Formats: sequence, C-alpha cells, structure tokens
Amino acid sequence: MLSSFYNDFDTECHQSGQSRKEKGRTPFEQDRDRIIYSPAFRRLQNKTQVFLSGEFDFYRTRLTHSIEVSQIGRSICNHLNRTDDGLLGDDFIIDQNLVEAICLAHDIGHPSFGHAGEAVLNEMMCDRDAGGFEGNAQNLRILDDLFYRSGPCWQGMKPTRAFLDGMLKYKTLFNDSAKKRNHFVYDFQEGVLDFVSGEPTFKTMLEGDEQALNSFKSIECQIMDWADDIAYSIHDVSDGIQAGFVTVKSIRNWQDGKDEDYTGNDDSVLNALCEAILKDKHNSHLNRLIGDFIHGTSIKQRAENPLSRKTNRYGYELVVDEEMHKLCKLMKKLSIAVVFRTPQIHQTEYKGRNILKRLFEVFDEEYVRLGKPRYQLLPAHYAEAIAAADDKRWKRRIVCDYISGMTDGFVVRTYRRLFDPQFGSITDLV
Repeated sequence: MLSSFYNDFDTECHQSGQSRKEKGRTPFEQDRDRIIYSPAFRRLQNKTQVFLSGEFDFYRTRLTHSIEVSQIGRSICNHLNRTDDGLLGDDFIIDQNLVEAICLAHDIGHPSFGHAGEAVLNEMMCDRDAGGFEGNAQNLRILDDLFYRSGPCWQGMKPTRAFLDGMLKYKTLFNDSAKKRNHFVYDFQEGVLDFVSGEPTFKTMLEGDEQALNSFKSIECQIMDWADDIAYSIHDVSDGIQAGFVTVKSIRNWQDGKDEDYTGNDDSVLNALCEAILKDKHNSHLNRLIGDFIHGTSIKQRAENPLSRKTNRYGYELVVDEEMHKLCKLMKKLSIAVVFRTPQIHQTEYKGRNILKRLFEVFDEEYVRLGKPRYQLLPAHYAEAIAAADDKRWKRRIVCDYISGMTDGFVVRTYRRLFDPQFGSITDLV
C-alpha cells in the first residue's frame, strides 16, 4: 500500500511499456524492480566511477556507487519519516521504494570513462549540431525511450510520473541552456517535462529561468541529489586512500597550500582523517561521517506553488545543515585536488576521451556521412534503426545511444579490434 503522501497524479505512467496491472507490488516497487533487472543497470558494473573498472576488485564502479547511493537515500527517508517534527508520520511518509528506484537509476545513462566520456560525447554531438549529450538527459532517454528492445525498435519502461520527476535534476532544454556543456535535457524531451509537470509547464511556471528550472526539484529528487553528494564526497576519498593517492603527506601538502577554510575548522577535520589513516581506521572514520550527513537533514514545508497543489512532492523541501554542506564541500575539494588532478587520472581521462572520439568519428563516417555503410561495424538492429531514421541529427543520436551504452571493457575491445594490428584473433570474436 502506498502512503497517503502520494496520489493518482504521482502514480500515472508515461507512454508505452509493459503493463502496470496489479501484481501485489506498488507502482514504485515496480519502478525499482525494473531498474534492478535491466541490462542498462547491469552495465554499470563495468563503467568508471573514479578509477577504470576492472583495475582492482575493491574500487567502486558506477554500479557499486549507485547501490551505495540507494542505501543512503533509504536511510535519509527513514530519518525524515521518523524525525520530522510532525510534518510526516504514520501513513503520511516519503516512499522508500521510490527513492531507492531513483537512486539506483541516477547514473544509468552515464557513458564509459566517467565525466570525461560524457564531455567528449557532448562535444561530438554539439559539433555536428545533433543536440548535445548529457548523462542525466540520457538517464531519461533510457527510461522513457530505450528500456526494452524488440528487433530495431525500442520503448520505455512506462515509468511513473513521480519516478521520472525524481530523475529530473535539471529541467532546462539544450537549446535554452546558456553553456550547453551539461545540466540540460534534450530538446525532444520537452514532452516528458510537460507530462511530469502537467499544466502549467515547468518552463511557464518558472518563466524560463535556467537557474530556477534546475533548482526546482521534487522532495525525492532532492534526497537523491544529497545522497549522491554524500556518496561520492566520502567514497572518492576512500578509494583514493586505497589507491595511494590520498595519503597523510598529500593531505598535509594540500592543507598547507589551500587558501580557503571551507568548514571554519578544516585543520581539525583533516587532522582527524590523517590520524585515522595512520591507525588504519579510515573506513570506520569515513562511515561515521556518512551517518553525520544523513542525520544532518530535516524537512520543511515549501512555499505554495502550482505543483504543490497537485502533489505533496512539491509541498516539502529537504533542509541540510549548513555545517554538513561545508564538510561535504571540503571532502569534494580534497578528492579533486589529490585524486582527480593527478597525472595518472588525467592520462586515463585523456585516453578515454580519444578512444570514444575516434569510435564516434568512425561510426559517424560509416553510418551517417556515407549513408550506406561499407562495413558492418554496429549490431544489425542498430544499423537498421539508423537507416530508418529521418535525418542525420537523429541518426547521430542513435550512434550516440550505442556508444554511451558501451562498458569500459567493451569500448576498449572495440577500439583495439578496429585500430590495433596486434588484436583481433578468432578468440577475440566470441
């Protein structure tokens, strides 16, 4: 049974897909279960989080990161539902299954090689006037357009409105985006935005203000966003320690050279982390910080707006203690400085960018520019879908769908098969 926090507006489903007949599960449980059993979700096990997937067993991948975000998201729900000062409780609570589904799917459209892969695909699509590429927009594309395949045809998973809305970290269309680098959805997804909001639309409601559009989020989306921040701010540091990037020496060097005190008490925080590393207790130390981040949340009523009259999801907003925001920022800055801005990581990103760029150029040449490919480089169902597309922009969108769905390992094997003279024996083909 769903709590009274939700109504029929929240559970209405979008477009075609498998039936949502009563199956002993709520619509939000069905959303979650479909994500878990999807090929797109399984592919996250071989997509980069910080370090290339497969290098060592203990590093996080996009899959383990997504599972951790979902656990944190559920814990935030538990905390809010139990300690809300009377705003929530009994049968009026935020649905954990909905939040879990959103958290599990929040990276489902992100390509190989992390944000470097996302950036290069966006560059390639922008350079060809094909509407850009954005990981969060691709999340939406998979859920609404590409979830199930039958031959050369795809269809969405028939997601609920509340689930789709929880995935919408950004609500600015590509053409309305000032920088067109990130934080947008594709122009052809405007219909999804309009379904999610109903009348008036988000764009009308917020007068096209890009900043306002991208900060106007449902309560479940806010929980997912904070859970994601918690996970990567802590776990990037954790993986950095395991990899030998985050050491007492590297922390001290950064500590001595930085020109801002992010928390007002940075030295104490960093000293405690150094002590935990020296005593080999950094895992338990960082895990306690996750608990602090979760318990540093509360909920308050939102100012009345057109959507709050339709759904409680826009009647409340998440409040995060300012001290927790500052601590999260400190941990992010630490990992950026001592992990992401190292030659090793930059070299890996450079390699990934060039691999994806060259693959895109080859597929674009064969399937878009030539019209009729000379070589069968893509699976038959993709080739058929590209051939049936009406224009070059949409053909390139399908090429981009294919590349963005490739795992790190599959990208590298495909690249080597195409360009490495030493690779390509019969055993590589199976």
